[in-house]
Amino acid sequence: MGVPLPAVQKITTFLMFEGKAEEAMRFYTSLFADSEIRTMTRYGPGEAGPEGTVQLATFALAGQEFKCIDSFVSHEFTFTPSMSLYVQCDSDAEIERLYDALGQDGQVLMPLDSYDFSARFGWVNDAFGVSWQLNLAESD
Repeated sequence: MGVPLPAVQKITTFLMFEGKAEEAMRFYTSLFADSEIRTMTRYGPGEAGPEGTVQLATFALAGQEFKCIDSFVSHEFTFTPSMSLYVQCDSDAEIERLYDALGQDGQVLMPLDSYDFSARFGWVNDAFGVSWQLNLAESD
């Protein structure tokens, strides 16, 4: 018997940026523990995308894997809040830090407050257009 291989994540969120993938990954990985950029391939000279932009990257946030690219094609669509990243925060300090950081130069969809469904919740679109729902975990 050998050492078991780590489980491969079956479903992975895939984010498409237009020239800001590396900046977004570096920002996100700075906010969460157990986060890193795992792989990154860039467009080279003469390739389809602008040289140096992200052709394909894999990164992890709190151990959860994501993929992203820099699309060299401009699309009529971008991120939408109907698809968001939901973060279960462990403390007031964590939810406030993430709300402030992710909301910087972004858009507040729901202010950080108490709601019928949560003692503390906030929803923002970040500066890259990605939508984040932040919830404070209920203490037992």
